[in-house]
Formats: sequence, C-alpha cells, structure tokens
Amino acid sequence: MVNTEKSLELRHFRCVLAVAHSLHFARAAAELGISPPALTKQVQETESLLGTRLFQRSKRAVTLTAAGELFVPEAARALEQLEQAQDVARRAGRGELGRLEIGYVASAAYAGVLQAQFARFRAAHPGIRIGAREYAMETLPELLDQGRLDLAFVRPPLRLPDGVASVVLLRDRFVLAVQADSPLARLGVVAPANLAQQAFIVPEQELGTVEFSRRGGYAPQVMSRPGSLLAVLTEVSLGVGCAIVPHSVMASVRLPGVEFRELAQPAISSEIAVAFRRHEQAPAARAFIAQLRAAALA
Repeated sequence: MVNTEKSLELRHFRCVLAVAHSLHFARAAAELGISPPALTKQVQETESLLGTRLFQRSKRAVTLTAAGELFVPEAARALEQLEQAQDVARRAGRGELGRLEIGYVASAAYAGVLQAQFARFRAAHPGIRIGAREYAMETLPELLDQGRLDLAFVRPPLRLPDGVASVVLLRDRFVLAVQADSPLARLGVVAPANLAQQAFIVPEQELGTVEFSRRGGYAPQVMSRPGSLLAVLTEVSLGVGCAIVPHSVMASVRLPGVEFRELAQPAISSEIAVAFRRHEQAPAARAFIAQLRAAALA
C-alpha cells in the first residue's frame, strides 16, 4: 500500500541511485558518506512510499526488480533536471542568465553606441537574451519606470522620473540637413541668420533647433514633427524644410536629395545616454548597468 502521508525527497532518489549503480549497500553507503543501516532505512522508506520493491536482496547479491529497472532511469533524469534547475537559478542570480528588454532611439544605432554596448555585453554574458526595439523618445522614460523596459538609449535633455537615472556614453554635435537643390546646400557653414526665414522639420530631440534659433534671435517656423530621423530626412529630401540633426546621422545615413552642412560655431553639443532604474534588482539588468557606468563619459 502506498504511503500517502509523505512524498519522495531528494535523499530518496540519491540513495536508490547509489545502490543501483554499485548493487552493493556497503559501497553505496561509503559513496554517500552514510552508514549502511542508514542507507538501508532510506531505501526501505522509498519502497514504502512507492508501494513496491525496487531491489531484490540476498546474502550473495543485490539486483533490481522489474519496477526498479523502470524507476532508476526516471529517477536519474529527475535528479539531473533538479540539478539543472538549481544551476539555472544560481546563474540567473549571478546575472549570467535572463532576458533584457531594451528600448532605443534610432540615432543611438546610427552612432554605433547601441551596437557597441550590445556586442560587449553579449561577449561577457552569452546566456542573457536581449530584446531591442525602437520607440518614440518621449515614451521611453515611462516604459522604463513601469518596468516594461530594462534600459533605454536616449538623447538628452529628457525629463526622467525620480526613480530613473542615466549615464552619457557619447557626445557629438548638431548639423544641418537640407535638400540638395536648396540654396543652403551651397553654403560651407550655416549661420543662424541663414535660417531665419526657413521652414524647420523638427526631430524628436529639438535641442539643436531651439538653440540655433535662439542664437539667431527668432522662433523657428516648424512645419513638421514626423518622429523618426529617417522620416525627418525623407521630408528634407522632399523639400518640406530643413532639419537640425545629430552629426552621427550625417556620418551614417545617405538619402537621395539630402545634403549635410556644418553649423556655425560654437558647436551645439548632442549626447547619447542610457537610462535605467536607480534601484534595479534584476541581476541581468544590474550587470548591463555596471558595464554602462564603466563606459560612461565624465
């Protein structure tokens, strides 16, 4: 009759497997570091819980019963899976396993910052899976604060919730994108006064547009805010207006009908940063944050 008051424990599996391996109680007990009587008690308890004999014992030999022959490989498999589960938990706790969800703005990819940080992290943590997706920049802080993202590659300045911090990974400058047929394309360097009567297509990070217009003493004539940098450059190519964009776009994107020109000094600084929760608890995210802090600019 099966004992329903108790269930098999890890010690039962180990004792049965040790005896099945050596078919000798004394040797199995020595292997486990317990006395033969204690081992016998564990095996008998296992058989009682199962309601069947696993071993045939005689003065001359120990053999597996038919039930034992079937039970042993299943017990070995169960023990292996348990040990694997324990190993997975320990590795996850050390930040070696897990999954990260990362949001980014396209210019982080154009600048190569996103790719460089991903490659470095994957090389050091091959067991961690990373999901990445482009988002509208204004949505990233909230997604991070809500726990829907673990990290966010952004372009400051950007208002962050109290529980979110950031580190700067790259500094570049703003440049002007104009239609190739525009008179502005004939200029070597563009001064604020040159754009006083121009229509502006404004990207997600409007700092360059606002600051350059301020230097010229006028309010920018905003024609469009299409969102992504590719959409901004497409509108520039169609003659909708000009756009002040990060230099990293000039260095990595070539679109028919679009030319880039330097803006008059002093340069307007543009940054790429990564935002994260200040009190992050997930080991995988903490590992990535440690990498980012090490790479951060002063």
